[in-house]
Amino acid sequence: MTDRTIQIYDTTLRDGSQGEGVSFSLQDKLNIARRLAEIGIDFIEGGYPLSNEKDVAFFQQIRKDNLGDTKVCAFGMTRRRSMKAADDPGMKALVAAETPCITLVGKTWDYHATDVLNVTLDENLAMIGESAEFLGRGAEVIYDAEHFFDGYNANPKYAIETLRAAAAAGAKYMVLCDTNGGTLPEQVAEITRAAIEGTKDYGVQIGIHTHNDGELAVANSLAAVDAGATQVQGTINGIGERCGNADLISVMANLALKKKGYRVLGGRDMKHLTELSRYVYETANLQWRGGQPFVGQSAFAHKGGMHVHAINKASKTYEHIDPALVGNERRILVSELSGRSNIVAVATEHNIQNDRVLMDKILAEVVRLENKGYQFENAGASFDLLIKKVSDTFTPHFTPIKYRVVAGDRDSVEGSVFAEAIIKLKVGDELWFDAAEGHGPVNALDAGLRKALSGAFPCLHDMRLIDYKVRVVDSGAGTAASIRVNIESGDENETWGTIGVSDNIIAASWQALTDAVEYKLHKT
Repeated sequence: MTDRTIQIYDTTLRDGSQGEGVSFSLQDKLNIARRLAEIGIDFIEGGYPLSNEKDVAFFQQIRKDNLGDTKVCAFGMTRRRSMKAADDPGMKALVAAETPCITLVGKTWDYHATDVLNVTLDENLAMIGESAEFLGRGAEVIYDAEHFFDGYNANPKYAIETLRAAAAAGAKYMVLCDTNGGTLPEQVAEITRAAIEGTKDYGVQIGIHTHNDGELAVANSLAAVDAGATQVQGTINGIGERCGNADLISVMANLALKKKGYRVLGGRDMKHLTELSRYVYETANLQWRGGQPFVGQSAFAHKGGMHVHAINKASKTYEHIDPALVGNERRILVSELSGRSNIVAVATEHNIQNDRVLMDKILAEVVRLENKGYQFENAGASFDLLIKKVSDTFTPHFTPIKYRVVAGDRDSVEGSVFAEAIIKLKVGDELWFDAAEGHGPVNALDAGLRKALSGAFPCLHDMRLIDYKVRVVDSGAGTAASIRVNIESGDENETWGTIGVSDNIIAASWQALTDAVEYKLHKT
């Protein structure tokens, strides 16, 4: 038997942009659309052309692109009450978008029709049918049945009638929306089967659009597919209003890699999912979710010594799939919970796997430092240097002598706050002394350190500070609390993390910065 094709409909650019803290520029939307088309997404919902000029410009520009088999959709509402579809501004804007598909959302819940739109139930059906017929003259119509599951529970006969009104007018897809996100998987499956039965004489396809208010959006999407739905709507990383939408990353990975009998993205592999997920996070200026299934940094991270020991022998003992299938990777974390297996797994390049005494010394040092507030889970470069120091193979490239930071002064010409760092250090027998300004004390220290060393080590010119995070280790100590600083640095080839801990935030930052530079010099 051939696998059943499940179409993937992405609404990151419209429904996803309604999430708190999410805002896409026009260029962001174009870039994301192109990336979605590259991996084979079937439908991309670009926005609501009546709502803002940015969405109008998006549709104008994206139509110039060759997106292959991917179809762009404009999104809009049914015609207004007591108005012909041809005269409605919303209908005109949808037609003007000139997209091959138009997604039309209508009211399915009788309560919404009568108490929100203030129309009769018959008028609501006419609004759905006339809008679908008008738009279908020049585009393929996808009908989004808003609040379908709540509407079905309140009045199942009328909910099915709304679908039939759209189907009779020529809409090709009936998408069942769990708009409030509160339906359970077994209910989704039952009602999806009822929708299929109620529209089977029209030969339409059934889709599913779920929200995550009950933490069930992905489960509900899969339940609908098992019940016969052939299209899944959602967003990359599940971003969206309130608790978000179904995460298409997890939907696609489950359908392609876990469930049997389904085909997505034209049969393509899922190796780009991690890259796509992080691209959307970066474009939206959102932090990655470390624990996000399949693609998160922690999705295949192992910390407990017993777990790592088992992973080293058989990865399937604690991993449900090979992380490479979704473009992710296994990470072995080092902490006070670690055993020798963690040390061996992380430090394979040091060839110490047969030195049990050295491994115990490294583990003891990790435990000692973690008691002081260090964490090496995101500081692999600092851990690499720690191994060298404990095993007496560390040779410093430079020796800091002193530094001074002046921060908070206001530049009277530019009218801005700046910081200044003065650095003195030793390279071999030679003293190096320099100074630099920055937007803050850490930026100034970073610039000053690399400036002071760049004469001796030109390779530092291509190094940059990518991220800087601060956390209070012991909040009970107030302003005297220990501070943990994590710094992510990078060059053209890789990124690496370092850590510093002190009750002085500048001192902690200095530790992390000097580790970052030492790691760069050692690897170069």
